[in-house]
Amino acid sequence: MSTGRLTIDLDAVVANWRALDGMTNCKTAAVVKANGYGLGAANVAKALFKAGVRQFFVAVAEEATAIREELGPKPDISVFSGHMKGDTDIIRELRLTPILNSVEQLTQHLEALPGHPFGIQLDTGMNRLGLEMQEWAAVAELALSQNPTLVMSHLACADEPDHPMSAYQLDNFRKMTDGINVPRSLAATGGILLGPEYHFDLTRPGIGLYGGLPFAQSSPTIELDLPVIQIRDVAEGEVVGYGNSWQAERPTRIATVSGGYADGIFRMLSDRATLYHGQQPCKVVGRVSMDLLTVDVTDVADIPSKLTLIGPQQTIDDLALQAGTIGYEVLTQLGGRYTRKTFGK
Repeated sequence: MSTGRLTIDLDAVVANWRALDGMTNCKTAAVVKANGYGLGAANVAKALFKAGVRQFFVAVAEEATAIREELGPKPDISVFSGHMKGDTDIIRELRLTPILNSVEQLTQHLEALPGHPFGIQLDTGMNRLGLEMQEWAAVAELALSQNPTLVMSHLACADEPDHPMSAYQLDNFRKMTDGINVPRSLAATGGILLGPEYHFDLTRPGIGLYGGLPFAQSSPTIELDLPVIQIRDVAEGEVVGYGNSWQAERPTRIATVSGGYADGIFRMLSDRATLYHGQQPCKVVGRVSMDLLTVDVTDVADIPSKLTLIGPQQTIDDLALQAGTIGYEVLTQLGGRYTRKTFGK
């Protein structure tokens, strides 16, 4: 087999959800946008539904299709992007709950789908999505009279526990929502870790379910092994890969591995990434190309048939650090060519 093998542990996803849920005294939803952060939204949602999750969040309405087909009408599926133009039919047919972000969306939703459930997102300082304080003051009476299912906001710096922005946003959220008789939500994974004052009625963990920071105690949910296509010996002074960007300083054994930037292995990892043969680290040498990596396996005792990029030796956040990015991006860029093995719930 010449494609990488991506192993997905749904039991770990469920364990992470239970751990985060156990930190609160409120309901805990699950964010399964971006195809379940790259792990497969339908399978992730099915496992979490069996574990007790009854509310899921996606980024855009189209992402809900696979989840609704898998789970049927029982769970609530909320859409962060709200009620976009052209979404009316899918919102109605899939029984989605748009989280409305503007006065225009609120007007459109009430006119197009009167009586259909909706939530409201408020902007408490992130300046990304949601009604600002003055806008909310102008429409709150109307919106609340239509019985929204949720009023929420989103924290900008929750992954930095001491950042003053979180307290600032919490204060604004309270100013905008204290006294309303509607469930409230402010915390995703980072907000859960900030403590009970951020939890309100519902939390919405995302990255923490999938083994990423800031939930450092999370269980890893994936392993990625890449097959070795060819082994060659390179003499001192010879070059490897595009642009002659790496030159051997000693006699070197090179493994050419199936995997590249078409598979979500960032080109930025050229001459930076480490793969593993068991516990033996093996450095990528030369450029990451579209389909191939070249890896120094000189110090490996035997001839490897595969090398591990993500696994017990190296987490998604370890790899992200090498690439100058975050674990979210590593997960959501997992390529479509991998042979996927999913086990667990």
